[in-house]
Amino acid sequence: MAEREASPFPLDVRARLAELELELSEGDITQKGYEKKRSKLIRAYVPHPGGMEGLSHRPFFPPPSAARFHRRRSSGTRDERYRSDVHSEAVQAVLARHVESKVAVPMPSKRRSLVVQTSMDAYTPPGLSPLCSDSSSGSEEEAGLGDDMPGMEHWMTRPALLGPAHLGSTSSSSSSTQSGGSAIGHLSLKRKPALGVAENGGSLRRSCEFGSDMLWPPPLESDERHIGTIARNTQRYGNAERMETGDGVPVSSRVSAKIQQLVNTLKMPRRPPLREFFVDDFEELLEVQQPDPKQRRPEGAEMLAVRGEALGVVTNWPPSLEAALQRWGTISPKAPCLTSLDTTGKPLYVLTYGKLWSRSVKLAFNILHKLGSKQEPMVRPGDRVALVFPNNDPVAFMVAFYGCLLAEVVPVPIEVPLTRKDAGSQQIGFLLGSCGVTVALTSDACHKGLPKSATGEIPQFRGWPKLLWFVTESKHLSKPPRDWFPHIKDANSDTAYIEYKTCKDGSVLGVTVMRIALLTHCQALTQSCGYTEAETIVNVLDFKKDVGLWHGILTSVMNMMHVISVPYSLMKVNPLSWIQKVYHFKAKVACVKSRDMHWALVAHREQKDISLSSLRMLLVADGSNPWSISSCDAFLNVFQSKGLRSEVICPCASSPEALTVAIRRPVEDSSQPPGRGVLSMQGLSYSVVRVDTEEHLSVLTVQDVGTVMPGALVCVVKPDGVPLLCKTDEIGELCVCSVATGTSYYGLTGMTKNTFEVFPVASGGGLVSEYAFVRTGLLGFVGPGGLVFISGKMDGLIVVSGRRHNADDIIATALAVEPMKFIYRGRIAVFSVTVLRDERIVVVAEQRPDSTEEDSFQWMSRVLQAIDSIHGVGVFCLGLVPANTLPKTPLGGLHLSETKQLYLEGGLHPCNVLMCPHTCVTNLPKPRQKQPEIGPASVMVGNLVSGKRIAMASGRDLGQTDDNDQFLFLSEVLQWRSQTTPEHILYTLLSSRGAVSSSLTCLQLHKRAERVAALLLERGGLQEGDHIALVYPPGIDLIAAFYGCLYAGCVPITVRPPHPQNISTTLPTVKMIVEVSRSACVMTTAVICKLLRSKEAVATVDIRNWPPVLDTDDLPKKKSPVLYKPCNPDALAYLDFSVSTTGMLAGVQMSHNAVGAFCRSVKLQCELYPSREVAICLDPYCGLGFVLWCLCSVYSGHQSILIPPVELESNPALWLLAVSQLRVRDTFCSYSVMELCTKGLGLQTEALKARGLDLSRVRACVVVAEERPRMSLTHSFSKLFKDLGLHPRSVSTAFGCRVNLAICLQGTSGPDPTTVYVDMRALRHDRVRLVERGSPHSLPLMESGKILPGVRIIIANPETKGPLGDSHLGEIWVHSAHNGSGYYSGYGEEVLQSDHFTSRLSFGDTSTVWARTGYLGFLRRTELTDASGERHDALYVVGALEEAMELRGMRYHPIDIETSVIRTHQSIMECAVFPWTNLLVVVVELEGSEQEALDLVPMVTKAVLEEHYLIVGVVVVTDIGVIPINSRGEKQRMHLRDGFLQDQLDPIYVAYNM
Repeated sequence: MAEREASPFPLDVRARLAELELELSEGDITQKGYEKKRSKLIRAYVPHPGGMEGLSHRPFFPPPSAARFHRRRSSGTRDERYRSDVHSEAVQAVLARHVESKVAVPMPSKRRSLVVQTSMDAYTPPGLSPLCSDSSSGSEEEAGLGDDMPGMEHWMTRPALLGPAHLGSTSSSSSSTQSGGSAIGHLSLKRKPALGVAENGGSLRRSCEFGSDMLWPPPLESDERHIGTIARNTQRYGNAERMETGDGVPVSSRVSAKIQQLVNTLKMPRRPPLREFFVDDFEELLEVQQPDPKQRRPEGAEMLAVRGEALGVVTNWPPSLEAALQRWGTISPKAPCLTSLDTTGKPLYVLTYGKLWSRSVKLAFNILHKLGSKQEPMVRPGDRVALVFPNNDPVAFMVAFYGCLLAEVVPVPIEVPLTRKDAGSQQIGFLLGSCGVTVALTSDACHKGLPKSATGEIPQFRGWPKLLWFVTESKHLSKPPRDWFPHIKDANSDTAYIEYKTCKDGSVLGVTVMRIALLTHCQALTQSCGYTEAETIVNVLDFKKDVGLWHGILTSVMNMMHVISVPYSLMKVNPLSWIQKVYHFKAKVACVKSRDMHWALVAHREQKDISLSSLRMLLVADGSNPWSISSCDAFLNVFQSKGLRSEVICPCASSPEALTVAIRRPVEDSSQPPGRGVLSMQGLSYSVVRVDTEEHLSVLTVQDVGTVMPGALVCVVKPDGVPLLCKTDEIGELCVCSVATGTSYYGLTGMTKNTFEVFPVASGGGLVSEYAFVRTGLLGFVGPGGLVFISGKMDGLIVVSGRRHNADDIIATALAVEPMKFIYRGRIAVFSVTVLRDERIVVVAEQRPDSTEEDSFQWMSRVLQAIDSIHGVGVFCLGLVPANTLPKTPLGGLHLSETKQLYLEGGLHPCNVLMCPHTCVTNLPKPRQKQPEIGPASVMVGNLVSGKRIAMASGRDLGQTDDNDQFLFLSEVLQWRSQTTPEHILYTLLSSRGAVSSSLTCLQLHKRAERVAALLLERGGLQEGDHIALVYPPGIDLIAAFYGCLYAGCVPITVRPPHPQNISTTLPTVKMIVEVSRSACVMTTAVICKLLRSKEAVATVDIRNWPPVLDTDDLPKKKSPVLYKPCNPDALAYLDFSVSTTGMLAGVQMSHNAVGAFCRSVKLQCELYPSREVAICLDPYCGLGFVLWCLCSVYSGHQSILIPPVELESNPALWLLAVSQLRVRDTFCSYSVMELCTKGLGLQTEALKARGLDLSRVRACVVVAEERPRMSLTHSFSKLFKDLGLHPRSVSTAFGCRVNLAICLQGTSGPDPTTVYVDMRALRHDRVRLVERGSPHSLPLMESGKILPGVRIIIANPETKGPLGDSHLGEIWVHSAHNGSGYYSGYGEEVLQSDHFTSRLSFGDTSTVWARTGYLGFLRRTELTDASGERHDALYVVGALEEAMELRGMRYHPIDIETSVIRTHQSIMECAVFPWTNLLVVVVELEGSEQEALDLVPMVTKAVLEEHYLIVGVVVVTDIGVIPINSRGEKQRMHLRDGFLQDQLDPIYVAYNM
């Protein structure tokens, strides 16, 4: 230091250097930043570079401890109530240890728009803050000073000091390197177009049929579960280059690198999990808490109740408080009672005892006689009235309070409601309502400031009863008659006043205090504090409740003291004001909180005009909070030079129920030091007192709060269950037996009994006292000498896995992690939420407006490490919200229960979230261990022995009865119909307005098909068996072209045309199918021909490689010379190309035989005859949709009314209006169509009814799909259109797949579709267990339609290929004449998946050839009977085998998890899940502002944990329309996975759960 002082630096430079050292000592800047700035300052005064280097790197000596508090900058400093140097050093030591372990933690990804607007919009400049708040835990309701301080400009003008801190940890640096060097390095600056723009005739919501169905062909691989034909094209969400793993999944992306980081992090050793078990295969039991072998147990003797000194009887003590007021008001009317101050600190008004007495009498008269009428007064003695006064008007409050006491009505002091929707205001309203309050007393100024309606009336606040607002100023009151005097009684057991108390859950209770308790409490305080007449007391506390009320309003009057009331608004402007008032008035006593001492330290600048030598007692109202010690010590350290004596500081412990519990007495003898204890936090978590040393990292220093109040008896009992006495070294809840306590919670007898009527029990079973004790809500113990020590509050207690943690302790640890002074004004809230039957810790803080993403993430990861190491507990969720956004109490502190409620409802809108479910959820069921495989024969025998039948079922036989059954080929059927019924209309196509745009009779179709065949033979020069790609919009041309191909002996392939608005995405798909199918020619319309030759098309694909393109709009006039007659029924009829939900493109070969059998089967099931009409609203490109659109009418002769789904986008009612007007009885649609009608017509049912829409004739409305029936959608549809005549039983589903395009179809004559409820947990173990509707974990499943004629089904084990019983979930195998013949590949690799079409059982009936559907399901024999009188077998499809996820040894179906996720928040529009490296990735689409994105992360994580016992690894929040969906309305999850891993989704937010 001497060297520094002798240095040649000018004075201002030296002052700046001293300031820098102070900043370094407080952690405002890092060592590196300090050295950099220091060298910059002294550069001009150092002669050569070498000298400068030596100076900048010399060791740093911190300034002496006293100086530490002199120039503390307040901006963003943490709450000093939680400051402890020992604790801060412990936290830094823990973090240093973590730095050495070099853990790379993946940083969340955030869209740039979200980063930019993080919190500046919500940030109020410090000087303009309406309520400057700082309070953080549940135990604190009042605000801190924060930035409203001198020096604020100093902070605002020095942004350089707020740079990123040097953490030394690789956890953040590695993640930033991975992400391109900074938090924003990997964010998309440019928005990409939404995925899969709607296609022509594609999905109605969004589609991936082009950019999905065909943009994603399967890889060539040998995995039999993948349907693959050609190499996977890498073009998808963009043109990103990528490497691929063996299964074609990209890995060279930032996202997958982050996931690898996350996997590595999760592999790290963590706290040993508790012992896990579960019983039976599917009875998943959560872990039961096992006793911790390290658990410390109390070893002391049983404590004895501690009695305070006797309450002395002083002869001149008044018999009641009103009597005291009368005495002083008449004997010493000029004596000052209360001085109120304005915002500049000048006395505003001095209330004398004479004035207080006369005004109170006047108010008492008016309350009793001027409200209501003489016959019906509004207020009678004993009624409750609300006192609504602001914190800067103690005079009006005091007059009102004593006016109520004199009138014998019960005052209920509450806060002023600022708006109609104040945080917690509704709960206050419930209290007023339950107390029967009808009148509210208020001041003139306050009345004017209340919110008013347009008519000038005060509106009814939310949840409040209707109130009469009564202004208490004298000018508004009538003078009482000369002969009227209030009746002053001795103190009795009537209720004196009701003090409100806010509980942990946000509910507000009213604690009733009797008049005798009020008087006794004042006497006990007078004796403890040694109050004498005419003493001056400075009160900084809220005078409406708690310590501020007891000392500043009640006890002061009993002793004729003079109270100087310092308002909160003055403290914000001048934090030293209370010290100046102590000096100015030579006050003997001051009532403060630790925050007031901290603010004074912050603002202290060596003032000359202050002295604290007059103080004999500095009452610290929150001295029971262990974290107040540091403020007390620091305050003493600084102000000892101003005359403050150490024995003057008197912490006290109090609670609303028990009033003052203990208080440290002001003693003259300073030789006796106050009690201190350094306790082990680990011991405290087991409720055991273990003295530790400050060298250990996890310790808590507690100070005594003095001894028990006079006349009181105190004991410590176990907080839960029976109130058993604790041992001397055990933490418990303090209970008080005294006259001076609250009596009850108003109107709540049950809660009153549990709190105010407690009878502590000794270990022997005897009662401690015959009198009842009151629970204080304070946790602590009684130490040597009867000193009371408090370690926390019941309201702040969080019990995790049997261990107890205090919210304040966790806050202190979080605030000690502050390399960059990170939390805005120390605002931080800690609470617990119940997840998976245990409490989980949630930390929410307001971050500084200038914090960067990197800062936020580093701070969060360090906080997690610190809390984990010091408290031995994991944090479930850590959220950061923008400054000034958390709900506040009227005094500006954080409103804890409202914050928790916002968190639970998803309304916090955090700007950063870090979830750690992997770390803190240790009670998951044990992962399922796969048992040694039991052979299929043993399974079959086991089923037979247990009486379970083998799961087999079949549809009825295909008979041979009709005329057209003599033909083997569909082309022959058409020729036959054109001759026998030439004018019969087969097809009618509707336009978007519902008019008939075109139709085809049998003869017209035959003739057009002949001309198409002529075109193919003439211009195309095609050979028999050539493949032709038909690229047509849904309509008549497609049908004519299809039959033209059959007439020419060619094999047609239907292809969805490219979308004119999205050629670049959709055209490559068309090209791919043309190439894969080896098409010799493309047939299309003139419009699409033109589109294929457009500039955009040429830029997208190489047009020179196209096969010849034939335009069929201009067909030759002559017909084909000779029609091709096929000779082999097993020859190829057409190819059915489509994409599975896993993104595999496959062409299925359909033979003429299969086509005939298929059409016959559908005809029988649906009873289709030439006289029938069927409406079809499906895409005609693959599967059952194509068969119904093109083939069935020709075979059965019925009329098909064709409605292209794309037309519904402009007219959602088109399909249903057509069904109604044409009186159709049978109709087919897709889930996309049904969803569009449900959403688009939901509010139009009355209008449709008026237009004559009638669906009562509909006999069958069948949804065609390749998935589990969507019950919620079909039920919504049925319910919505029930009023329009739709019968719920008519809505059903069909099921088909790649190997067999239709296995089930409801039909017309079978029994109604059945629904069962199965246990979802059993399904995960491939078991089927039926449960009742509404049972926990029940999953409703609807039958997928009746099995088609000629179809046989068996349920087989997909691994062993053995048959299963009907209580097992297995793969659905199908045997039928209309199975596909195999996959088509132009590269001769059909053998790869031959197993899919030609499988045989490994046991039982091994001769039958089955096709494997790739879908899991089960069969159930129902009580219903079918047409033949047999009991009906129902097939229930559960999900695709390829999509099922193996997690924790169990099989999960994505749809179940997605359903749970969608239910969690109204903003989630759609969801998709997929696994990646054993992590579950959840993608949700957000409807709403991007600010809601981060709210979804904790909600999604919790929902999946609770319902599925799975920990979500990654949560991705995206815009609407990103999850790809094909034309059938099915999610393409694997495309989504690939797009995500390629970093191509442009997500709003990606959270990596730790």
